[in-house]
Amino acid sequence: VQLQASGGGLVQAGGSLRLSCVASGRTFGIRAMGWFRQAPGKEREFVAGIWWRTGSTYYDDSVKGRFTITKDNTKNTVYLQMNSLEPEDTAVYYCAAGSSLILSSMRRPTSYDYWGQGTQVTVSS
Repeated sequence: VQLQASGGGLVQAGGSLRLSCVASGRTFGIRAMGWFRQAPGKEREFVAGIWWRTGSTYYDDSVKGRFTITKDNTKNTVYLQMNSLEPEDTAVYYCAAGSSLILSSMRRPTSYDYWGQGTQVTVSS
C-alpha cells in the first residue's frame, strides 16, 4: 500500500485547510486510516482516525469540534478538514493505514503498517 498526502500549507490562525491522502496498491486489506502530526521536538501524535468499512471516526480531544475526518471509498481517499486552526496545530501531518489494528490501539503510531510522506501545516498567529 502506498499513501500520498497533500494539502498542507501556510494559513493564518482561524483559517482552514483540507488534507487529502490517496491510498494505492493492495488497499483491500485496510481496516482503518488515521492522521497523525509531529511538531519539532515532539513525538508523533494521533489526530483522527476512521474505520474503512463502517466510517466510524475518532479524534484527539485537542481537535474535536474543529477537525473532521472523512473518506471516499470510490477514490481510496481520506480527508482531514481542519477549521479554526491554531498556531499549536503547526506540524508535519502524516496519514497512515492499518490492516490489523484494533480500536484500543488506534491512537498508537506503531499500530499502523503504512505511512505517507507527510505534509507541512503552518499556522501563523
